Amino acid sequence: MLCSSPAGSLEDGLWIHRGDNLRVFNLLRQLQRTSPHLCLDDRNDFKFPWNRGTITQIQKTQRTCFHHLMIMHIFNLFTTQPSLAAWDHTLLSQLLSSLHHSLEDLEDLEQREGENRARPNNSHRKYFQRIHNYLRGKNYSACAWEVLRVE
Repeated sequence: MLCSSPAGSLEDGLWIHRGDNLRVFNLLRQLQRTSPHLCLDDRNDFKFPWNRGTITQIQKTQRTCFHHLMIMHIFNLFTTQPSLAAWDHTLLSQLLSSLHHSLEDLEDLEQREGENRARPNNSHRKYFQRIHNYLRGKNYSACAWEVLRVE
């Protein structure tokens, strides 16, 4: 989800710093506890709300807001009690710190953009609600977390 439009295909310096992007990806990779091939039966289509491809003008006006909301929801997923119990605490702490840093940078950028930025629709909320429902339905199993980590 982090490489998708409108979050990952952004010019003008977004992802705020490419180093932040790489750090988050590396930490997510290191969090792997279960081999993904063992979880193939648990895969799910969460119906990611954005298409990969060219960013349209309207998406460009919304990109900072979309990116901020995605990072915020990812941060919230990894701060739940089941998440705290599921992952290596040192790696999780580093991941949360990196995500928090990105959130702060995005909030600063949103303030600079002011009223010129548009608000996205509810598709991102529905997407993350499907993820929460999936985790709950799978009783926060190791494979459910692995599917989410890969997503």
